[in-house]
Amino acid sequence: MKTQISLVLALALALTAEVANADFTFGEPTNMGPTLNTTSTEQAPSISADGLTLFFSSMGAGGSGSADIWVATRVTKDEPWDTPVNLGPIVNSGALDTEADISSDGLELYFESERSGGFGAADIWMTRRETKNEPWGAPVNLGPLINTGAGDGEPCISADGLELYFVSDGHGADDLWVATRATTSDDWSSTASLGPIVNIEGVLWSPEISADGRLLFFCRKDTLPVSSDNNGDIWLATRDTVADDWNPPVGLGTTINSGPGILTASLSADGQFLLFDADCRPGGLGHWDIWRAPILPVVDFTGDYQVDIEDLLIFTELWGQNEPSVDIAPSPLGDGVVDSADLEVLMSYWEQEVYDPHLLAHWKLDETEGDVAYDSAAQDDAVLLGDTHWEPENGTIDGAINFDGKDDYIQTPRIFSPADGVFSVFAWIKGGAPGQVIISQENGVNWLMADNHQGPLRTDVSDPINPARLGTIGGLPLISPAVITDGNWHRIGLVWDGSNRILYVDDIEVAEDTLSHLAGTTG
Repeated sequence: MKTQISLVLALALALTAEVANADFTFGEPTNMGPTLNTTSTEQAPSISADGLTLFFSSMGAGGSGSADIWVATRVTKDEPWDTPVNLGPIVNSGALDTEADISSDGLELYFESERSGGFGAADIWMTRRETKNEPWGAPVNLGPLINTGAGDGEPCISADGLELYFVSDGHGADDLWVATRATTSDDWSSTASLGPIVNIEGVLWSPEISADGRLLFFCRKDTLPVSSDNNGDIWLATRDTVADDWNPPVGLGTTINSGPGILTASLSADGQFLLFDADCRPGGLGHWDIWRAPILPVVDFTGDYQVDIEDLLIFTELWGQNEPSVDIAPSPLGDGVVDSADLEVLMSYWEQEVYDPHLLAHWKLDETEGDVAYDSAAQDDAVLLGDTHWEPENGTIDGAINFDGKDDYIQTPRIFSPADGVFSVFAWIKGGAPGQVIISQENGVNWLMADNHQGPLRTDVSDPINPARLGTIGGLPLISPAVITDGNWHRIGLVWDGSNRILYVDDIEVAEDTLSHLAGTTG
């Protein structure tokens, strides 16, 4: 039997399969530049709700302690930051002062300090000002309800000012906690752990709650010590509403989590970008620098890398509904209804080719002749082998190629191993026969194939190190119940999210299992 295969191969280190509803991803981070970053250490950014004031800690010249809190301002969001200034001796002490977090009204600044007069090694303090144009008052300790005889710090105040997220050694083993109060005029009345869903195994710190309360960023490290050469990654937990439980956290992937480590993340109030500090990241200016990564909505609802009438039809069918997959404004998780704000974002991408910025490779197969399949995402062009036939009019997204099902295939370079991190791979196919391989890499196992028995989707990317999962190809394959050799077009995919293998057919999850790790020999 002949098989038509239009390989839209997207090997992606991305959040597309990790964040709830896959409705946003992160662009490539950029260094915030020499105005903010020096050859010393800059960390713990916190940006104001209006986007015009940025607090951070620095060990650079001009400070009064091991680390001081600094502030940079700008007139508009489109202008560069002015030269930062030290908050001065009223706020900063001769000890470590760091992890500042500004309230949404700009009148309260919460921070961690090791100054004298506290309850433990580090405490959470707060300074207040009457207006944004007036100086900060003397800091006050938040007291024994929040601070303990051990270390407590890294505060984050919610947008309504009624919740304070923090990390505590004294309350409970480096877990993330939240303190609450009835009104902003009241004292903090209770503290509670964020619970086992959020407080996953490992060392956790630096919680950051989004303005709408539905995203919680934090940093995680498997084991101690947390030091300059042994730091953690940013993780994200989401929830549908503030009344719902948190979903299990996921790592942000290697676009954000690369290099020796990260200690703090901060989300802009409008959800347009993520600020974070990174240690010795290529392109940096010092030991620790502050970086900025844009948050990008996923507007290609059909997965064909075009924003066109097909996406608009899907959008209009869901108008007025609470459908997270197309609720793309305001970024990143929308506002619970598909409306004109989402339409405005969609139309800003109209009739554009849209590529996930984390694509490692994308072979569109829209050529009409020759033996080369060009990679539109990078330089990893593929070679067609066998008696293949281009059929540009017969595909679903502007191209197709017909294989004979015997010895025709596309030879791609070895690009990526599942052991390297989270990834996804997707393809459009039609036809084929049981046992036929669809995607594999040189000297690696089969990424996607039709199983020998009746042709359901299968992957052999596996875990050969775990003896309980040993199989005939180095590990146990994952086989779905969804047949893909029925002669119809199908969009098939494999996602490795760091813990699970997940198979998709026509954007529906058809099989999933959990692996402890993937070996570098697979892929």
